Amino acid sequence: MRRQTSKKVQIGPVTIGGGSPIAIQSMLCAPLDDIEANIRQTKALCEAGCQINRVAVPQEGGAKLVAAIKEACPQLPLVADIQFDYRLAIESVYAGADKIRINPGNIGDQEKVRQVVAACREKNLPIRIGVNSGSLEREVLEKHQRPTAEALAESALLNVRLLEQLDFDNVVVAIKSSDVFTTVRAYRLAAERLDCPFHLGVTEAGTARMGLIKSAAAFGALLADGIGDTLRVSLTADPVEEVHAARDILRGLGLSKGPRFVSCPTCGRCHVDLFRIAREVEEQLKDCEKDIKIAVMGCAVNGPGEARDADIGLAGGKGEMLLFRKGEPLRKVPEAEAVAALVAEVEGL
Repeated sequence: MRRQTSKKVQIGPVTIGGGSPIAIQSMLCAPLDDIEANIRQTKALCEAGCQINRVAVPQEGGAKLVAAIKEACPQLPLVADIQFDYRLAIESVYAGADKIRINPGNIGDQEKVRQVVAACREKNLPIRIGVNSGSLEREVLEKHQRPTAEALAESALLNVRLLEQLDFDNVVVAIKSSDVFTTVRAYRLAAERLDCPFHLGVTEAGTARMGLIKSAAAFGALLADGIGDTLRVSLTADPVEEVHAARDILRGLGLSKGPRFVSCPTCGRCHVDLFRIAREVEEQLKDCEKDIKIAVMGCAVNGPGEARDADIGLAGGKGEMLLFRKGEPLRKVPEAEAVAALVAEVEGL
């Protein structure tokens, strides 16, 4: 999959853009006045594989939270999310944030934006321009009547140009709608005009089930076009689930390390508990980083035949399963021992 060329941007120890691996992001949702809860959530995200973290800073004193999180987990880049008050952005810069997320058009007059830019320039921090269908500039919304893809892309361009007027191009852009088609078209329009890294997301995507589906649909379309340098699966769920979902999407597209799983939906020819076996295989190998294809198939028809290109796989029989590699049989194992046998073979590859 060929990716569009974008400029490199450094976010703490993580490089995005310029062909770098696509980075997984999430956002803290613990109460802002509970510093320990935010630290626990940050550490859980780090352990799950999150590569860039974000925290809302909506009020004075939020910089104290930024500093506490960075002290507790310095290896995970932290983005301070600011909506309106430019002073909070500046406080977050000096508190140790690795990136500032703002919409310059919402910050106020150019002098306020200039002060944020000056602080970020001093600390060599990037600014993420966050365009959202719910917070478009009044003049843009009046022109387009509603938050169309064209309106979102225009807002992104206006905000990038505003920073360029201040001789600042250390920029990442996010353009989000809760509608999949609007999101995809907005990114495509902006990508025609901008060479900065893009952070992908579908805002307010929904619960763990629907949010994952909508995000996967949008990300698949954009990443197939080569658009996207970081991403977040926004879910009404534990942020750790966002990380797992993002990792699964990237693995499914062949864009990150780890096994690619294939398994059949089963039919009347299946005589083993394939639902359980497939779940257990996926769970036991969730932290594996080997770039391999694993097949869990219900019968001989879908086994070594249709899945012959799998590096390792199982095919169901009657109370037993055939363990195979690259379409060639290895041995038969009892159904109860099938998962352990496959995992052992994977570990030996």
